Amino acid sequence: MSSEIKYKGGKIYLGNKKFEAKISIETTDAREMINLFGEHDKNMILIEKELCVEIVVRSNNIIILGEKDKVLKTEELIKSLIEIWKTGHNLTNHDVRYAISLAKGGNSNYMIELVDDVVCVTARGKNVKPKTLGQKIYAEAIKNNDIVFGIGPAGTGKTYLAMAMAVNAFKNREVNRIILTRPAVEAGEKLGFLPGDLQEKVDPYLRPLYDALYDIIGGEAYQKYMEKGMIEVAPLAYMRGRTLDDSFIILDEAQNTTTEQMKMFLTRMGFSSKAEANLFE
Repeated sequence: MSSEIKYKGGKIYLGNKKFEAKISIETTDAREMINLFGEHDKNMILIEKELCVEIVVRSNNIIILGEKDKVLKTEELIKSLIEIWKTGHNLTNHDVRYAISLAKGGNSNYMIELVDDVVCVTARGKNVKPKTLGQKIYAEAIKNNDIVFGIGPAGTGKTYLAMAMAVNAFKNREVNRIILTRPAVEAGEKLGFLPGDLQEKVDPYLRPLYDALYDIIGGEAYQKYMEKGMIEVAPLAYMRGRTLDDSFIILDEAQNTTTEQMKMFLTRMGFSSKAEANLFE
């Protein structure tokens, strides 16, 4: 927008528009502004729409116009996004959208913590990080407590993040084994009797756990640890009577367990073990 910013009667004018407050943020690197604004200025357009402000660029200054509280929140948001860019992280549309949701609640300062918080590195060199404040709280709860229940909708990263925390604890030698289990329950279809030995019969039920493990540690490392008994994937029914010391135990799809099965799972913990149960809400 090429209109000149004017001041009259304690108000700020941009063209025919009147604003209550104005804040200017100076940028020192042109690349900051390019990454911050995004392709075709889509990030700034989104911020303007969601926070109900007007953003104008004058030379190396980003000028925010609007109601005072909204201008202050937008300032915090833009400064946090600039700090994230300075860490070497290229801003994505997801980053900007989630940063906006945090800014609306006055929590923009948490965004930089999410970017810095790496749970583990996958076999392909990808950093596994909490993507939301809820995931960060969840990861910290697993780190600081022996028993954690992760409750949430499908697709919110409960199993994958718990698996990443387990792999991190295993690599840091905080535990000697990773035990993954879930009830053998079909998703609405009765599959009948399955062919093969015991492992082949239960594999279809445990496939989601295999998928997460393959992605995090790679197929070769998975096979090696499985052969050595350091990683074990088993149906919940075969956990009875065991005592699991120095282990990280993950129970997936815990909402499908009975009261007796849950009691049995919780009493499998031995010394220096952690247990995490995921429940669909």
